[in-house]
Amino acid sequence: MSHRTVLISGAGIAGLTLAYWLRRHGWAPTVVERAPDLRAGGYKIDIRGAALDVVARMGLLDEIRARTTDVRGGHVVDATGRRVASMDGDTFGGRVHGDAEIHRGDLADLLRAATDVEYRFGDAIAALDETDTGVTVTYDSGDVRTYDLVVGADGLHSRTRRLAFGPEERYVRPMGYRIAVYSVPNHLDLDREELTYVGAGRTALTYSTARDDGAKAMFLYATPDASRRTPEELRRELAEEYRGEGWEVPTLLAGLAATPDFYADAMAQVHMDAWSRGRVALVGDAAYAASPASGQGTSLALVGAYVLAGELAAAPDHRTGFAAYERAMRPYVAANQRLGPANVKRMVLRSKGQVRLSMAMLSVLGRLPGHDRMMARVVAPIHRAATAIALRTY
Repeated sequence: MSHRTVLISGAGIAGLTLAYWLRRHGWAPTVVERAPDLRAGGYKIDIRGAALDVVARMGLLDEIRARTTDVRGGHVVDATGRRVASMDGDTFGGRVHGDAEIHRGDLADLLRAATDVEYRFGDAIAALDETDTGVTVTYDSGDVRTYDLVVGADGLHSRTRRLAFGPEERYVRPMGYRIAVYSVPNHLDLDREELTYVGAGRTALTYSTARDDGAKAMFLYATPDASRRTPEELRRELAEEYRGEGWEVPTLLAGLAATPDFYADAMAQVHMDAWSRGRVALVGDAAYAASPASGQGTSLALVGAYVLAGELAAAPDHRTGFAAYERAMRPYVAANQRLGPANVKRMVLRSKGQVRLSMAMLSVLGRLPGHDRMMARVVAPIHRAATAIALRTY
């Protein structure tokens, strides 16, 4: 392919991985990120199945394993704090066959350190003007540059997708839930443990990981309102939704106003008939978000970026490369997106009756014959989806 310059919008997992592989294939990527630097910290994420092959081919697997969260146990608790059910960390997190769990910020740091490309932090795409020979990009800063291709890796609320494909409402499908996560003091003195409390329509959890003196709090709750709100509005909504809940919820909410890394958003998926238009393409959540409930967002980003870069490098032109990328990824994306709606119904129970039944079942699960086989059946759909693609060597 004659054109070799590409602008990647977004320095998340998908954007950094795409930059790495395009650079390795001889391209000249530029990564633009509206934040002043990489987002540090973040919640724990999983790398499964085919995504493990991607990071292994990047030479990063050993470093990832050295930085794993090392969560050793997971427990479901009731409103009094009684541990209703306990499992090892991998079973609790649905990890099998060497799957790795790592903080999102740690993975981003490893990817950036491995990637020698131009970065434009504190800027973003304001406008795109496509011609027969390239895409002229006007930045928020006023700078104007022309690239052979542009790829949006800028997440669920992708500006690149809006500029090239139209309004977000055409593609983003809310699932009826919201997620919130932020850092909290480790007031329970957890040692690489995770505690999950389940109420009617509301789940709350807290966990500690290796190499982190603090803890994280996460909340998943049912809500029909998927509108975008300011961080302050989302803080108020979260406090109101969990008002009166038991267990450690009041303590976890006490630090909500002061936490420096509050994140909240609607749980949603992205469904599109095409992931490219002309010289602009999308990758990761911008193209096919599966929602945090799938547990596969990071793996989709890693695999999608690897395949997109490889198909562009192997193709005679961008149209052929984009089409091959879609053909390779569509079945894998579909398999992983199916996980989200099924998983979230187990994560957030809708009624008090469901909660009571679930707690009763969990309390005896460990004593039932065939317990291990039952847990294996629960994990099996995740593993099938995670391995639902055969990676080419480009």
